[in-house]
Formats: sequence, C-alpha cells, structure tokens
Amino acid sequence: MHVNLVEETACNLLKQAAVHLPEDVKKALIRAYNSEESEVGKSQLEAILKNIELAEENQAPICQDTGTITFYIKAGSDFKMLRHVEEALVTAVRRATRHVPLRPNAINPINGRNSGDNTGRFSPQTIWEVVAGDFLELTVMLKGGGSENASALSTLLPSDGIKELKKFVVETVVRAGAQPCPPVILGIAFGGNVDLTMKLAKKALLRPLGKANPDPEVARLEAELMDAVNSTGIGPMGLGGRITTLGVHVDYAYRHPATFPAAVAFSCWALRRASARINNDGSVEYLTHRDDELYGHVSSENTFIR
Repeated sequence: MHVNLVEETACNLLKQAAVHLPEDVKKALIRAYNSEESEVGKSQLEAILKNIELAEENQAPICQDTGTITFYIKAGSDFKMLRHVEEALVTAVRRATRHVPLRPNAINPINGRNSGDNTGRFSPQTIWEVVAGDFLELTVMLKGGGSENASALSTLLPSDGIKELKKFVVETVVRAGAQPCPPVILGIAFGGNVDLTMKLAKKALLRPLGKANPDPEVARLEAELMDAVNSTGIGPMGLGGRITTLGVHVDYAYRHPATFPAAVAFSCWALRRASARINNDGSVEYLTHRDDELYGHVSSENTFIR
C-alpha cells in the first residue's frame, strides 16, 4: 500500500511543482510588481504574472525547461517500506514525464544520449534525512538549467570572513546578470566543507519566502545581502530595475580554521517546489499547495494583477 501511495503522491507533487507556484512565491512576485519603479522591469513582472495565470488555466508547465528533479526526503524511522521509496520515486518521475508532461532533461554526459523519461544514474536526485516518527515527508524541487549554470562555489580567505562573503555574493549575481531569469531567489551557505556548503545553499531555497532565518545575526545578514543585490540595478529579466531578488536565504556550518567555503545557489523567479507528508495510516497531507491545485481546478479569482 505504501509503495503505491508514495508513487501517487510523488506524481501529484511533480505536477503541482511544474504547473503551480507556491503561494509564497506568487505573493513575492506580486509585491515585486507593486514596488518596481522601472517601467520596463514592471512590464516584465506583468508578463511573468500572466504566464503563471496561463499555466494554471491550461494545466501546463510554467516553463518549457521543467528542470532537474530533486527529492528531499524526511523519513520517519518507523515509517513502513522505506527501502522501496526510491524505486517508487523513479516510477513517479517516469509517469509524470509522460503525463504532466515534463521535458526529458536527463542526459548521459559520456555519450550525450537522453534517457527520454528524466531518469538515469542519480536522476532523480534524492537527499535523505532520517528523523523520529512514522511519516514520510517528500519535497520536490524542479531547478532549471539557466539558474543552475549561474550557481557558484568558492573557498574564501578565512581572515576576510563575512566581508569577503558579501563581496562574493554580489559579484556572483552581477556576473550572472540575466542568465538565471531574475528576479531570482538566492540560497547562500558558508562554512563546513565544499560539498556540504553547496548542499546547504540549495536546501535553503526550500524555505518559504518572507521567513527569515531564526538566528538574528543570520537574519540580519540576509537583509543586508538582499539590499545589496537589489542595488545592482539588474532588475527583472536583466532589463533594469530595483527588484533583482525576491529573497535571500542563508545557512552555515562550523568550519575548519584554515578554510572558508561559500556557495550561492540560484533559482529563477519560478521557484518550483512542492511538499507532502504521508502518514503510516495511509493519509496524505499536501503542505504547499491547495486541493484545487492538486486536482487541476482553477478558481475564477485567479487574477494576480488588480
């Protein structure tokens, strides 16, 4: 029972993520539209909001690049059938590729062949966290190639610390320019080691927009970085304006004294993520989307610009 339920839930999440942006992202884009002063930038945000409406009305993906598929799995140690979860997710990806549909994006880097169904070696990607409990929480993120290409990882001078981190972030955003389809969402991490740092930066993209880091010092750094990035003038779609980022999410890990790794993970404005919790009794709670977005019904009150 749980294997089929995991597969069905994952299919639903893939459709939700591809077609419907979470409410926090929609609201952030509306706020950006209302506060953008550049006429060109405002027109780009208007086109983005219209794109979101059309995707929902037509039950079609928001973007033709349906991205790389990553599942974040929070597994309760008492949840049954954990050993079958990854198999169920692979099957769900194949089904969703056909029926959503999702563009096949899984390519063998050796011979250039496309698998045709978004599966292959380490595709979809799965990132596990085992916790106490009898539930399985799934979060899927669809990350486009343009924003992935803009992401950056560096080892900074430990003596320069946070000052050098701020410079690294702003220079990375300026170098990316229009490539990641701004206004972007930024996941930033530092400390730890190079592999952990990028992992934390990408995971930071899952935090709801508008929810600051609970650590006051980190929350202050997030606000400073957001102001700095929005001062670059890159603007919506790189055509100028005051809104270059919708949110900056920072995380960190304790580091070795001799090293200071830092990472910047970009998401385009279409931050496509969806979450659900499967309980041991077979019930499912969808955490990021409404029921009408699960079953494809579109409200007549779905206009974003008023």
